[in-house]
Amino acid sequence: MKKLFIAIAALLLTSLTASAQKKYSCYAVGFYNQENLFDYTHDEGKNDYEFTPQGSYKWNELKYSHKLHNLAKVLSEMGTDVLPGVGCAVIGLSEVENDHVLDDLTAQPALAQRGYKYIHLEGPDARGIDCALLYNPKLFSVRDTMLVPYVYEREEDKARRATRGFLTVNGLLAGESVTVIVCHWPSRGAGSYYRELAAKQVKAVKDSLVKADPKMKVIIMGDMNDDPVNKSMHEVLGAKAEVSEVGPGDMYNPWYNILVKQMTGTLRYNGAWNLFDQIVMTPNLINKDGSKDYTTLKYWKNQIFRRDYLFQTSGKYKGNPKRTTAGGVWLDGYSDHLPVVAYFLKEQH
Repeated sequence: MKKLFIAIAALLLTSLTASAQKKYSCYAVGFYNQENLFDYTHDEGKNDYEFTPQGSYKWNELKYSHKLHNLAKVLSEMGTDVLPGVGCAVIGLSEVENDHVLDDLTAQPALAQRGYKYIHLEGPDARGIDCALLYNPKLFSVRDTMLVPYVYEREEDKARRATRGFLTVNGLLAGESVTVIVCHWPSRGAGSYYRELAAKQVKAVKDSLVKADPKMKVIIMGDMNDDPVNKSMHEVLGAKAEVSEVGPGDMYNPWYNILVKQMTGTLRYNGAWNLFDQIVMTPNLINKDGSKDYTTLKYWKNQIFRRDYLFQTSGKYKGNPKRTTAGGVWLDGYSDHLPVVAYFLKEQH
């Protein structure tokens, strides 16, 4: 019997040692609403006059340069809680004006030293704000890009002004084919129907990608202008709160319980938190059975990125994200949204 116990102990020790020797690579994926990242010159055909020296924001070179510096600081620190000195492999952006601002943003020392590049396709938004994708070419290799337009379906809506499409970028992350869809859905003022329509169209893009390649891993991110509990996200897109609820055509939304159970989010309105900024994923990016199988790229954990400097510290809006301008006063801040980050693991072989 003693020999049997020794043999069992030796077997357990061997098993534990083998497990301990597993090594994993971690990849951070982020999203951050830039809150009106405009340069200070007029773009032909765009209603961007607010962001000129003569406009309501009195936008000029000084304010623009500060905005670039501030945003680059945040973007360079996203993901570094887990990956110091590395940060995010990809970061989706919303509310960027054009290639010019993205050239200037990626030239900021904090981002330039990591070699960040960007994907941006000019969209039809009347103000000129688009989505973009920052990426570290050492970690994410771009293969294909397209801007899928937002299409109005009802005849009475055909005369409405065109709005932001869905930036769709396929590439290799951890050696696997991953498609990232960056969104900025219609505003709260437009009504829930228009965000549900956006969700329907993004789901159609996702479904078509997965049908063409069942192994395709899809990450949908953006400022949805809806919370995880709203119909557009939870029902139309099928972004479920629990891993156990995720069916083959659904997605997993790790932000649902952060809003509902932790009662926090990425932006505040009248003292209450919303969580419009979300990163959701197809079932092949999660471990549904509760296992910790990371032989292929899988979701690990997520966070709302917080730093003390990102918040108002006094006044009426104390505790809110520190935005660039409020009440006509330039605050030299960052954004009215907080960034979000999701982490993915893959076992090293």
